Amino acid sequence: MKLLEENITLTVDENYIIETLSLNDKKILELGCGAAVMTQKIAASGFSRDIIACDVDKIQHEKNLKLDIPNIKFLLSGAENIKLKDNSIDVIFMFKSFHHIPKDLMKKSLKEIKRVLKPNGLVYISEPLFMGKQNELVSIFHNEEDVRVDAFNAIKEFVDNNELKLFKEFFFQTEVVYKNFEDFKKRQMHTSYNDNKITKEIEEEVKKKYEELSKDELSLLKPFRVDILQKV
Repeated sequence: MKLLEENITLTVDENYIIETLSLNDKKILELGCGAAVMTQKIAASGFSRDIIACDVDKIQHEKNLKLDIPNIKFLLSGAENIKLKDNSIDVIFMFKSFHHIPKDLMKKSLKEIKRVLKPNGLVYISEPLFMGKQNELVSIFHNEEDVRVDAFNAIKEFVDNNELKLFKEFFFQTEVVYKNFEDFKKRQMHTSYNDNKITKEIEEEVKKKYEELSKDELSLLKPFRVDILQKV
């Protein structure tokens, strides 16, 4: 397993990647679903997909409950305490969320993932890489290098200890386009976890960096690592 990959050749929407998996007639769990964007895409594709989506944010959970999508059940739950039976899930997804688990709960979360997976079940974990122009901009006000390294190390240790098998590891990148700096600020800086930490001085620093790349529209590539693990 490797933390980073400098030469990434696959540029694709992640939704295309996950649809290469066999998800029809499966019981699916998403951990850290957030606003359930990916959850809804998975639910709307294919057929006979029974999905449980969990998040720890009470406010977001209440919003998700109002979506009222027949094949999605929303639970208020963290990965370290999954409120499901042993050997009950075929596929688990974590999209850019594993590094948000507190370091001291990462191992427990992986044990919970293993517990609820059926034999031969898969867990798909995608994590952003600490590299690239997009990262250079965001890290000025939201530096996640340490937590991303912690996340990788926890996953690697779990695999090295033969708790779960590494089925496949690969890297890809997605394109993101900002109309201008104001668009970048709205989408990346004005979020619940960043907004109250950003001073006027930091905002000016980010703006200067953005305008070094472009005065107007800016296209950037966001790199990711995917670890698909299997319970054997």
